Formats: sequence, structure tokens, C-alpha cells
Amino acid sequence: MDASTNPAEGAPERLPLSGVLVADFSRVLAAPYATMLLADLGAEVIKVEHPDGGDDTRAWGPPHAPGDGEATYFLSVNRNKRSFTADLRDATDRRRAVELARRADVVIENFRPGTMAKYGLDHARVSAANPGVVYCSVTGFGAGKGAALPGYDLLLQAVGGLMSVTGPAPGEPVKAGVALVDVLTGLHAAVGVLAALREREATGEGQYVEVNLLSTLLSSMVNQSAGYTVSGVVPGILGNRHPSIAPYEVFDAADRPLVLAVGNDRQFAALCAGLEEPALADDPRYATNADRVAHVDALAGQLTALLARRTAAEWCEVLSPLGVPCGPVNGLDGAFALAEELGLGPRAATGGDGAAVDTVANPIGLSRTPARYDRRPPRLGEHTDEIAAWLDREET
Repeated sequence: MDASTNPAEGAPERLPLSGVLVADFSRVLAAPYATMLLADLGAEVIKVEHPDGGDDTRAWGPPHAPGDGEATYFLSVNRNKRSFTADLRDATDRRRAVELARRADVVIENFRPGTMAKYGLDHARVSAANPGVVYCSVTGFGAGKGAALPGYDLLLQAVGGLMSVTGPAPGEPVKAGVALVDVLTGLHAAVGVLAALREREATGEGQYVEVNLLSTLLSSMVNQSAGYTVSGVVPGILGNRHPSIAPYEVFDAADRPLVLAVGNDRQFAALCAGLEEPALADDPRYATNADRVAHVDALAGQLTALLARRTAAEWCEVLSPLGVPCGPVNGLDGAFALAEELGLGPRAATGGDGAAVDTVANPIGLSRTPARYDRRPPRLGEHTDEIAAWLDREET
């Protein structure tokens, strides 16, 4: 990077967010996921990290990458960024961080409410010096009465209701196998930032974007949340079943678990034909989806006996051509193999300097300006000197 120029102007090709400079004061997962999405689409993201260890996830392993032993957790959400180390308690580092925020198009932070204000980096002061800035704060429970509550994904899955509908049986709540609330919040943060940038094109004015984990989870529980807000229904744990569709669950084939996701009467009739039990579709207990939901235990018992006759692969060969949604319960190896088989390109070698990292491809497909994979996730402080030189140089 030429220290005399804005780093956001150095992209080799025009991408949707080329020229957008993001000052990223976030760490762990939700907000870093958002900034990686912006970086993939061309934004220049400068990740501000404490010089002593940096982002917490740099130490969150195993697993680690072969060779230099970097934590794969960190690698998962930090490609296409530059790492700039700064101790905000140090006057020089703090001055540079403030200057970075003044020059940025977007500032993103996920500290506890009040932390950024201690260093002159809160929205009020940044926007006073930079009226066009889009300033995004990501919190666990908002900046009001919930400001002091820690925003850990497991905690949110519990208090936000997700665990109340997830688990093998009533009274056995289980968390999702990934930090789902963080990821969903990162997506919402990215959408909010993009909306604010679009509005700025019309007015020239920035604005404050607030996203919190609890509100994101309540919105993302969609039909379950609406069942409560509209009808007062408090859902419970149904295991792998669906509250409104049947059959829509996991069954045991002869060799491994198999999922059936039958969403309408036509698919149910096709399932019965594939199972060589067409009369099942004429049973009045199963005539409509509502009937099947009402008699789900009886239906599951009959389907279990039928599906035990063949392997999961054999059933997929029979049922898929009939239009019945079905599939085995894959591990990640099977999931990536399926995506490769379908030509979806799920992997992306990020960074072409001989030290590329095999990351997960951005799922957004753009016909003219696809996501970039120019830079591997940065090593701690890798770009500090060049960014400091740029920040210390007066803009002309």
C-alpha cells in the first residue's frame, strides 16, 4: 500500500464497494463477519486490534491451520482485511485511531456501550468530525437497560428463546451447533450498513446503525416468533419435527439417518408412491398437511417401518426423481462434497502470495462483480506501519 494514498483507492478492479473505507473496531464473530462480507465486495477494511494478542479469536483453537498454527476460528471471518494494531490508551495510537475514523466511510464497533466514548471514538464525536460516516454499533442487548449484559451467543440462544424450541425432546434444550445468533446479527449489520450507504448517496449524510443480538434473534425466529406475537402461542421443543408441516423430520434408514421435508400434499402422494404404499396417501388421517400434523405420531411410526427397508442412498435414488425433498444427514465433509458435486464452488483460495488460505466462498453470486479473495486473513499488526504512515501524513 502506498502510504501517501487512501488505501480504499488501491483495489485492482471495480467492485460494488470499491472506494469504501471501513474502520473496523470489532472482534470475535458478529461484527467481523459483517466486515468480511463488506471486504469481499470490495470495501477496504482496516481491522484495528490491540497489539497484545489482537482479536480474541486468534487464540480460539483447536483446530489450527497446518504450518503456522493460526486459529481457524479467526481465519473464518477475517479475509480481505488489513490488521492495524493500536492501544487506545496510548496517545499516539488513539490519535491515529481517531484520524482513521475521521477518514472512514464506515465505522463498526462491538464494544460494550460507553467504551468507545472513553477514547473519543463514539458516534457523536466521530460524526461531528465526519458528517458522512455510517457508524454501526453491534451490541448484545442494546445500549439502554441491557447495556451491561454480556453478549455471548450461547447466552442469547438461551434467553432469546432459540434453545426453548431446539433439542431432542421437551425439557432437553440444546444450542445450535454454530454461533448462529452472531452470524445472523452480522448479516443484519451488513444490510444496515449497505442501506445507510445507499441513503448517503442521495443526501450526503451518514447515520447511526444499531444492531443487537437479542432483537436479531427474535426477528430471525420468524414463524415461531409470529406464532407468539399474533396468536399468543409459546412453542416448545419438537425434536427434529416441524410445528406446522408433516412429515418434516429425521428418520432412520437401514444404514443412517435420512431427512424427509414434505411440504405439500403432492409431495406426500409422491412419497407414498415411492415407498410403494400409495394407499397411505388416501388415509383420511393424512389427507392434508393439517391432518398429517394432527396425526404426526401415527404417521411417523408407519414411515419409520417403511424407511428401514433400504439405505438412505437407495431411498434418495428412488424419491428424489419423484420430487420428494430428502437427503442424508451429512457431516461437513459430505456437505462440501455435495456442494462441489453441484458445481457451487464452496471453497475459495484466499490470497495469492504463496500463503493462500482455503476459506469458505462468499455465498453471494454477482454476475459482473463477484466477491474477491485477494487477501488472506492478516497476521496481527501486519499492516500497521504502512497504515500509520498514511494516517500521519496530512491529506491534501
